[in-house]
Amino acid sequence: MVQKILSNKEEIINQLLELFNQDQLAPLLRTHDKWLKKNTGASDAQWSQALVLESLSHLDEEQPYWTFVAARIYLAQVYSEMAVIRDCVVDEVYMDFNKHLTRLSDKGLYDIRLLQAYKKDEIIALGEIIEPERDALFTYIGLKTLVDRYVARDYDKTPVELPQERWMIIAMTLMQNESLNRLEKVQEAYWAMSNLYMTVATPTLSNAGKPLGQLSSCFIDTVDDSLQGIYDSNTDVATLSKYGGGIGIYMGKVRSRGSSIRGFKGASSGVMPWIKQLNNTAVSVDQLGQRQGAIAVYLDVWHKDILPFLDLKLNNGDERMRAHDIFTGVSLPDIFMEKVKAREEWATFDPHEVRTVMGYSLEDFYDESRGKGSFRDKYQECIADSRLSREVVPAIDIMKRIMRSQLETGVPYMFYRDEVNRMNTNKHEGMIYSSNLCTEIFQNMSATQFKSITIEDDIIVTRRKPGDFVVCNLSSINLGKAVPAGVLERLIKVQVRMLDNVIDLNIIPVPQAERTNARYRGIGLGTFGWHHLLALKGIRWESDDAVEFADKLYEEIAFLTVQASMNLSREKGPYPLFEGSAFHTGDYFESRDYTSKKWKELRFEVAINGMRNGYLMAVAPNSSTSILAGSTASIDPIFQKSYSEEKKDYKIPVTVPDLNEDTTWYYKSAYFIDQHWTLKQNAARQRHIDQGVSLNLYVQNTIKAKELLDLHIDAWERRLKTTYYVRSTSIELMECESCSS
Repeated sequence: MVQKILSNKEEIINQLLELFNQDQLAPLLRTHDKWLKKNTGASDAQWSQALVLESLSHLDEEQPYWTFVAARIYLAQVYSEMAVIRDCVVDEVYMDFNKHLTRLSDKGLYDIRLLQAYKKDEIIALGEIIEPERDALFTYIGLKTLVDRYVARDYDKTPVELPQERWMIIAMTLMQNESLNRLEKVQEAYWAMSNLYMTVATPTLSNAGKPLGQLSSCFIDTVDDSLQGIYDSNTDVATLSKYGGGIGIYMGKVRSRGSSIRGFKGASSGVMPWIKQLNNTAVSVDQLGQRQGAIAVYLDVWHKDILPFLDLKLNNGDERMRAHDIFTGVSLPDIFMEKVKAREEWATFDPHEVRTVMGYSLEDFYDESRGKGSFRDKYQECIADSRLSREVVPAIDIMKRIMRSQLETGVPYMFYRDEVNRMNTNKHEGMIYSSNLCTEIFQNMSATQFKSITIEDDIIVTRRKPGDFVVCNLSSINLGKAVPAGVLERLIKVQVRMLDNVIDLNIIPVPQAERTNARYRGIGLGTFGWHHLLALKGIRWESDDAVEFADKLYEEIAFLTVQASMNLSREKGPYPLFEGSAFHTGDYFESRDYTSKKWKELRFEVAINGMRNGYLMAVAPNSSTSILAGSTASIDPIFQKSYSEEKKDYKIPVTVPDLNEDTTWYYKSAYFIDQHWTLKQNAARQRHIDQGVSLNLYVQNTIKAKELLDLHIDAWERRLKTTYYVRSTSIELMECESCSS
């Protein structure tokens, strides 16, 4: 039936009439009486054939209403099939939540700990909270995405869970360890998700309440410069990829090609062979059998291997030096961008030689202020020391290689390391070298170091000193629904609690990642639906109004997020490394110029009560879950007002949300938007986000090199922390599934 729905308007009408005649649709319509009255003008829920024809006679792919009609048809099919599985009539598919939970737990499809955590009367009470009419909020592709990819399935892959049950199971899972007013907290979490005011990250959406999988989105590792460290890191990466995590890896500490090994000069083969190995790991270790692993590798622009690194994904050249399944990011200090602008020369070094000769690691420094700081001082020391070998090229030539790769492959990502570290709320405890798979997570990093292998009581014991192995815990606000509904304060309060609980519930199979998660208790509250919201507000993308709105809205979100984490700290205690942090010293507030009365009062409360979470906000790409929630992706502009979402087994027409005679003028395609306005918006937004934003640049394939260079210079000068893909009209790019939220 689903394929027929997609063919044309007449088929949709015929299928709907067929369901009506078979009396399969009437129970569904009764369930959604409120929705029908609002959207069709029906006086009661018993549609006549005439009303069906009248309502559908004007259907058009470019009118958003058609997708809700298709969703109703598909929902009728889902209900009908579920009624057979549950041996009940369609009206009663949602009736017995306790029976449903018990049955799936007995079959091993739900984690048995849910039944152990909640009493029968509590489960019955929660079942009565479920509101089936909220299934009517889904678009067709949103509903299909949820059913196809996220609901619980039997061992023969048959869906055995309904949409509202998925929301309730997630809510119960995340709130199971709450001690005070637990059912109220479950109800709040269910309210937030079922109204599509927010989404949880893809791993949480997929795995919460199920016996397998973990709940965090992605991870970031720092590779130690040793053979054991490199192989141990690869094993950790494979383990996390197996359980559904996207991976970011910093390779900047690994010695370059031609470096010495144990004093033997020219022995090292550099970072390229190890990146090839990671590429093989990404391909061979899939994520729960659903998709290949996804790995982004970052390297410093001063590393001697930077030029071959920038060519990793190109389609021509020596295949032995290519890694087509890896995503690349380049770490850029301010001084490099200055030399690009001034057309000056740039020197690259071997990090191992710098450590040996100079007695320090160049990557361990950053410029504490714009235009001056310890990184440029150390870099100049390296240039002045004749004992160090180096390769010298014009800085603009490296930038040309970066842009060439971006226009051909979309990467490397740009990571402006000095600005990231200047704004790091936990600089008292460490350093940030790179980002994650989607460039929105910035947390302290350090390499795990191998110490020894011994045999104790006939058991091989490996000892390693744990580094900071970053964990991303993500969730996103649906701006297109939550802001017009005026629910941000209520929503963010429950959202931060849900994210904080993920930290304690998650079982991460890499000990140093679990340790880092507990030390910083980092979360990443993000947003999607920005273009949707602008259209609803009647604000043009390329306008000062949009920039001002971004500034005000994200300041409000930041305030509510800090407040929510502070209140959690008052209830449950601060994160272990709070003392000395920018939250503790007040630098967080000063560096963002938060001087209003309400901010001063909050700063005082934070100093007294602490913060539950060391990192708070991060805007992920969340393409998949924004589709599920019926809005636009992340902070991105739309591609087209009407397009086709294409997967391997279907192609579905999609219309941008709330498209009508009023909003159409505010939905301008990304590829026709002046990207400097996007950078202005994000500069305003970034001030309020302690971590980062997955910010794409959209360009025509006819763009000139100077124009793309101007965009990068503008992004750096506006103090953006990163840019994500350069999306050209000539290339297709992979969406990050792990960070979808």
